[in-house]
This record gives sequence, C-alpha cells and structure tokens, in this order.
Amino acid sequence: MENNPTKKIFVTLTGLPLSFHLEWPFRKSTSGADFFFLHGDIRLEGSAGLHAPVAVNLSATVREVLPSLEAKDVEGPIINALRKEVDRRQLEFVKSGKLVPVQFSSRHYDFKRSKWIFGKASDDEIMLLLARTAYWQTRLAGGRIWVGDPTDALYVESSVEHLLEVAGKMEAQGLIKLDGEWAMANPALLEQATRFEADMGAALEELEKKHAYERGSRL
Repeated sequence: MENNPTKKIFVTLTGLPLSFHLEWPFRKSTSGADFFFLHGDIRLEGSAGLHAPVAVNLSATVREVLPSLEAKDVEGPIINALRKEVDRRQLEFVKSGKLVPVQFSSRHYDFKRSKWIFGKASDDEIMLLLARTAYWQTRLAGGRIWVGDPTDALYVESSVEHLLEVAGKMEAQGLIKLDGEWAMANPALLEQATRFEADMGAALEELEKKHAYERGSRL
C-alpha cells in the first residue's frame, strides 16, 4: 500500500460504502473469561451520520491460527468479517447506539485448507464491486483507487492478480485508467452515479426493513 492518507472506502457486495475505525490493539477481557476483544465503529459513508459501533470478540479457535493479534496480520480478515455481517443484514446503522458484539470466529476460516473464507464471487460480481468502489472512493474521499487491495481480494475469495485482470477489462470499457495496482475513475463510470446511489439506497432499505421487523416481533 502506498503512503496515502486518503480515507479508504470499502464497499459491500450489496452496494454499501463503508469506512472502518478499529481501536487497536486487541484487549483481554477482565471478566475472567479467556477471550480478546476489539472495539470499532463502521461508518456508512454518504449517509447522514449513520454508523454501527461493534465489539469484535475473538474466538479461541481463530486466535490459534493467527500469526499475531497485530493489525498487520488480522485487520483484513476483521474488516471482511464485519462486511459479511453487513451483507447478512446482521448489523444496523443508527445515528447513536450501543456496541454490538460480533463474533470473529471459525465460521470465516477453513481449517482443512488453512484459509479465510468469505464467499466466492463471480467475475461479474467482482467487476461490480470494483466499479462501486471506484465510484464511492472518488465521490467521498477523492484520490486514486487501490484496485489491488488484498483485503478486497480476500473478501471475494480471489487474488490480487485476478482483481487486476478484471480491472483491466474495466479499463478496456473506458471506465477506469489503470496505473499498476491503482486506478482513476473515468467520466464514463462517474456518470453512473444514479445507479450506484440507487444500489446503496436499496441495500440500506432492505437492511432497515429486516431490523424493523425484528424489533416488531419482539414486542
């Protein structure tokens, strides 16, 4: 990753642009239980201050396979685990709110193959993810888009090389201009603003419906 202070926008497969603030390092529970936790805040970018405060609880089984609890070894998988919770509509974005516990557990790790699993995406889904990322990164933060981000490759169970291959097809379509692992959005992509913002609105509406239903069923 280059020395770029620009905020990084991570887009979900459902089309929501997010940014993550994680309060490193992991801390050990003082309740007597042998587990570690990490507080964080997921911001729904492009919204009126909606966010989801979370407490990431590290399971003992996953802790055993991690090289360390430092950000360099675990930040990508944590961001993707939280993205998947948003994909599954398990987290609600509010203007205030209390911390929501999120289990960072073996559901995201394949012990037989010793690899993280977050759901295999098709090339069409990868291209749409990259297009949305390019749009939201440009619209909300500016600067260049890191299309070779290993965290995104992990999220779609692919490789950096394959992401760059898909990005090359986007460049051939005139959507972006590539420079190694980085890109700039072209006007042809930015002109699809209505589509990308409609995708975000539809995904947020579905998420809010789900949580409104759950609140109603508890009454």
